[in-house]
Amino acid sequence: MSEPRVRIEQVHVDDPRAVELRGILDADLDERYRDADAGDTPALAAKREAALAVHPEQVVATLLAVDADDTPLGHVILRRLGDEWELKRLVVVGSARRRGVGRALTAEVVDLARRGGAARVILQSGRMQPESLRLYAAAGFTPIAVYEPYVETMPRSLCFEYVL
Repeated sequence: MSEPRVRIEQVHVDDPRAVELRGILDADLDERYRDADAGDTPALAAKREAALAVHPEQVVATLLAVDADDTPLGHVILRRLGDEWELKRLVVVGSARRRGVGRALTAEVVDLARRGGAARVILQSGRMQPESLRLYAAAGFTPIAVYEPYVETMPRSLCFEYVL
């Protein structure tokens, strides 16, 4: 029996379902990076938080993946970062992993950026997110140097681009 289809919806950045999924992502990332970030000064932690912040005026699209019952399965943001288009805040709930949700959200971000005239889509990730790294490689993203605003606060980030 095949999995039910996933529907991608564009929602407002403050949609409660989107906010809840970002909370799940925040908790997951905190767990993954807590030990690695433990020695950071409060000033560095604050700078990193500012670098990671997504401001509503930068958001091109907030996407949710939902199942047939309208249950949110995943989330991603496409934002303008200066002249660049950046994939941000991709999360798939545990029960929906390995069902193509992340692939569908990533493909929709790339398509929206292409239709919007972007030359490429960039993203920032890290070594503690191996499943994300596999997804991005499978989707055709290739490694690039760490870019702003992550250079100072997360110089060991793993960054990627998808050239359109």
